[in-house]
Amino acid sequence: MNADGGFTRRGWILFAIMAFVWGITYLFIKEAVQSFTPPAVVAGRTLLGGLILLPFAIRSGALKGALRHWPWVLAFGLVEMAGPFLLLSHAETQLPSGLTGLLVATVPLFAVIIALLRGDRTVLAPVRLGGLLLGFIGVGIVVAGPGLFPHGQASVFAIGEILLTALLYAIAPFIIAHKLSDVPSIGTITLALFAIGLGYLPAALLTQHEVPTIRSTVSLVLLGVICTAVAFIAFFALIREVGPVRAPLFTYINPVVAIVLGAIILSEPVTPGLLIGFPVILAGCWFAATGGRLRARPPVMPDGSPSAG
Repeated sequence: MNADGGFTRRGWILFAIMAFVWGITYLFIKEAVQSFTPPAVVAGRTLLGGLILLPFAIRSGALKGALRHWPWVLAFGLVEMAGPFLLLSHAETQLPSGLTGLLVATVPLFAVIIALLRGDRTVLAPVRLGGLLLGFIGVGIVVAGPGLFPHGQASVFAIGEILLTALLYAIAPFIIAHKLSDVPSIGTITLALFAIGLGYLPAALLTQHEVPTIRSTVSLVLLGVICTAVAFIAFFALIREVGPVRAPLFTYINPVVAIVLGAIILSEPVTPGLLIGFPVILAGCWFAATGGRLRARPPVMPDGSPSAG
């Protein structure tokens, strides 16, 4: 993990994958909840994602390592999947997909608070902290666009659900980095997905009375394959590459993907705030991720010379 300097090339590639893949998640959730209940969405995407990864986890022997650490694997599943997936699915019955993505962009700020509580002072470096705040200001500019922010008691409750989701998303990388760092990622992901999916399956069967539409079904399948199985593999790799504080910075880009797709496919509003706030978000994300450096700082050997590796 590169703890001091900017992102490595591998880090930026993983960052871009996560920015896009979890940016399209909100569109698929919005489509899926049109004819699936929130528990059915959670059970469907987690079980499908787990089934896709299971052969690879068995072949690599990764499940054995995950089972030895099952309490922390379950804790990760509860924090990263069980709570957020249900909260997101329910909230999107009230909120536009673009706004949902915007509110989730508060994850990096929660991550900084958690890091500070753990005694990590590197997040207080002026450039990095300034980048975080700049990115959040950019999110605020986008939210301030007229017609995007809804009103009403149901919407306020849904907004609270998303902010709670952001807090849970900020906690999960610390569990991975500090409790599951030596556990094969595919084993952790597969075991967690099955645990959460099987836990939600009874509620899904009891609440799902409507015959799903083809569009909702396709969206649910894409949620399970792209936004769950593929996304979590990339997410674990990103955390191990850049650490639990900087990994969630891709949530600053997710809203842009969510808003653009929501506008094109769902006719959700595109506001002037988006046009102004987007470059602010990008600038803030870059400063927070890199500390203002174009390239990662090479490791230093004990004698003070830069490492060739």
